[in-house]
Amino acid sequence: MLALVFVSDMESKLETHVVLLSSPGLGHLTPVLKLAKRLATLSNSKVTIFVVPSLSAAESLVIQSFMSLNLCRIILLPPPDISHLVHADAAVVTRIVVIMREIKPAFSSAVSALSVPPTLLLIVDLFGYESMDIADQFKIPKFVYIPSHAWFLALTLYLPVLDEVVKGEYVDEKDALFIPGCRPLQLEDVVDPMLCRSDQQYLEYLNMGIKIPMADGILLNTWEELEPATLEALRDDKLWGGISKAPIYPVGPMVTTPNRPIDSNKSEMFHWLDKQLSESVLYISFGSEGILTKELALGLELSQQRFIWVVRTPVVGKSCHGSFFTVGNDCNDERLAGYLPEGFLGWSNNMGLIISDWAPQVEILRHQSVGGFLSHCGWNSTLESITHGVPLIAWPLYAEQRMNATLLVEELKIAVRSKTLPSKEIVEREEIKLMVKRLMDDEEGHAMRARVKQLKLSGEKAWNHNGSSFKVLAQLMR
Repeated sequence: MLALVFVSDMESKLETHVVLLSSPGLGHLTPVLKLAKRLATLSNSKVTIFVVPSLSAAESLVIQSFMSLNLCRIILLPPPDISHLVHADAAVVTRIVVIMREIKPAFSSAVSALSVPPTLLLIVDLFGYESMDIADQFKIPKFVYIPSHAWFLALTLYLPVLDEVVKGEYVDEKDALFIPGCRPLQLEDVVDPMLCRSDQQYLEYLNMGIKIPMADGILLNTWEELEPATLEALRDDKLWGGISKAPIYPVGPMVTTPNRPIDSNKSEMFHWLDKQLSESVLYISFGSEGILTKELALGLELSQQRFIWVVRTPVVGKSCHGSFFTVGNDCNDERLAGYLPEGFLGWSNNMGLIISDWAPQVEILRHQSVGGFLSHCGWNSTLESITHGVPLIAWPLYAEQRMNATLLVEELKIAVRSKTLPSKEIVEREEIKLMVKRLMDDEEGHAMRARVKQLKLSGEKAWNHNGSSFKVLAQLMR
């Protein structure tokens, strides 16, 4: 999802207008809604959210749940037709940016039609960078919200420099990519738009790196204590003054918090969890897209580890040595039998649960029986794992997930990962077994569990009344 946030003065209260644009999955919707909730709660404000929906069932459920809080008003805008502007196989980044570009006239008209006093503040999501000029029309400050970490922001801001320095493809370089004051970016960790410089998504991403520094400030879904060194580097004028003078505002962690009781049709899973030993269950989920391989099932069986595995309906489409899947509604045992090893479903009946299509992830992660998370390392899932004190097995697949995995493994030291990149090759069953054992049984895993619990506490403190994120957002609103 994409989002724009408008804040305006109304009878001594602040009114916040958030515009959301659809993209595959809920990666941007979750942190933006959380930001809107924080703004509304912190300033006792009235919130209006303009949404261009993706029409997915999961997104609709999230929006309906959020509306039930009665903190915000949500208004749907018609999605633009971009079929004549992009190829059918265009990359996700390209499609999102083109959608945002096309909704600008409708967005401007919608803002002009609001019966409120002049707007005070504009906050645009990462993909909404081109709409910052609407703030100039209203003569108001403009901010960008990056629903990711500081290292990703550093790469984005430094990309225009790399574009000048590196002459060929980034992945063909001999050495890691230098980023001032930050961890170097290994070539295998470059974000998807940087894999091919002739692709339109690279040009769109490069344009983000050029336009985002023009904001009056940048909000991040991280917190001071999580990435102190990288944040310090970004604020160093000697390192970054000529690239970006925009102040950095870490306002995370922005994560989903349950606001509903557990569904009755999911209660069987929680009854099962209640019977397991503390921190003995491995939770497995790859978000809305991922790779389903028999090797993963076989590695899990070899590990003899208790588990909950969220499996989505396999569909025909792009693949990376496996089956690419999206959310479906017919993921039954008969269909799964064709994708999983013979006998696996019978074995799993004694060792774990296979959940079709969707599961209440936050509720699962906060359960005392869950001791590990095998994840695609989307930043939302990563933060949900950290804020519930659960270490990870990193299984990055696309977007910036390889960066996220490296941050978790090498800097935060709360995850293990395979030597083989899951996005390029099959991770074999023996390596999967060893990763599961390292995380769930070995001393290394116990140490990671202790570290992630400390990070959980730091995330909680960041949003206490004297916490770093609370004070930053309060200062921004003042």
